Amino acid sequence: MYEIALTIIACIFSVAFILTTYRIIVGPNSMDRLLGLDATTAMLQCAFATYICWSLDTTVANAMLVIALLGFISTIAISRFRKKDGAR
Repeated sequence: MYEIALTIIACIFSVAFILTTYRIIVGPNSMDRLLGLDATTAMLQCAFATYICWSLDTTVANAMLVIALLGFISTIAISRFRKKDGAR
């Protein structure tokens, strides 16, 4: 039952990554792309957590921490210096 639940979760993450990648590529403005990238970092952390549950191997915990910090810092930096689309 545990393996089935983790397989379903992995499939849901795969679909979510595909949809978020579509939003990043097609997004009508830069804010949609920024939110897509932020969602990708959050989903990547959740995917690593699912991997930890699946394999009982915690070696990716440091990578989760680095992704969390880089995602936070990049979101703050981009939103701080972002201009409106079409503004000069």
